[in-house]
Amino acid sequence: MSAIDIKRVLITDPTDPIVERILSEKNIEVHSKTNLSKEQLIETIKDYDALVVRSGTQVTAEIINAGINLKVIGRAGVGVDNIDVAAAKKKSIVVINAPAGNTLSAAELTCGIILNLSRRIPQACASLKAGKWDRKTYMGTELNGKTLAIVGLGRIGREVAIRMQAFGMKTIGYDPLVPGDVSKTFGVESYPLDEIWPKADYITLHIPLIPATKHLINSEVLQKCKKGVKIVNVARGGTIDENALLQYLQSGHVGGAGLDVFEEEPPKCRDLLEHPLVICTPHLGASTKEAQVKVAEEIALQFLDLKEGKEVAGKV
Repeated sequence: MSAIDIKRVLITDPTDPIVERILSEKNIEVHSKTNLSKEQLIETIKDYDALVVRSGTQVTAEIINAGINLKVIGRAGVGVDNIDVAAAKKKSIVVINAPAGNTLSAAELTCGIILNLSRRIPQACASLKAGKWDRKTYMGTELNGKTLAIVGLGRIGREVAIRMQAFGMKTIGYDPLVPGDVSKTFGVESYPLDEIWPKADYITLHIPLIPATKHLINSEVLQKCKKGVKIVNVARGGTIDENALLQYLQSGHVGGAGLDVFEEEPPKCRDLLEHPLVICTPHLGASTKEAQVKVAEEIALQFLDLKEGKEVAGKV
């Protein structure tokens, strides 16, 4: 690809200082201006060649069109849900993300949630702190011998599989882009989606939010699942129909849910959040010190590659 002349970079979300350090060493001017209003960003963006965001800044078509010098938009994280990619492409603006940086952090959080669901650790902790000594209510189940269905067998899904196999779980999965012979190399037996639901004791999602995955977990799917199935989502809000999940939790058909992401963030679905079988966290998948350094470094290095006309792994 042709080299992209990147001279001035604007960062609008809190990002590890390594971005500025790497770019500045190559004589690229970097300005960090967080908490800008939409109007302020529209006014400011015209002076920059590149923009770095995390999940906070909504890069709308209006903002993109205001970026008369804008050539690159980089998301320091996985996914580009907050960037109007179509509007960027119309203006030949390159959009990139950092697909590898938070892999281990998201995978470890997923595994932690699975463990907590199996033993109801948060609920037992809250009970004891409230002055109760209640052992019977928090009877758990072992993970050994249980079936974990992994929907989405990319970087994060694979790392989850490897780790949960160490607990003796049988790992099955689905990914339209990963052939069955490939998934077998990391211990996952591939099945069509319709065959996965009734086999799983636990289901974990590692998929983007696109039209095909909107409300992938819905009433029809939950009806096909085993009674007592546990659902985990550390991927994207909107891939689960939250109303359907609540109904199946209330009926007892779903035995628990671990949610790090929601259709609306911050979430307003109080009945779901406060259900005793739900473990919830405020979108912490990438919230480790290590992940924040990795995604920031990955974006900065890709900017340098683009400047030299090289292909980059995170191009959307």
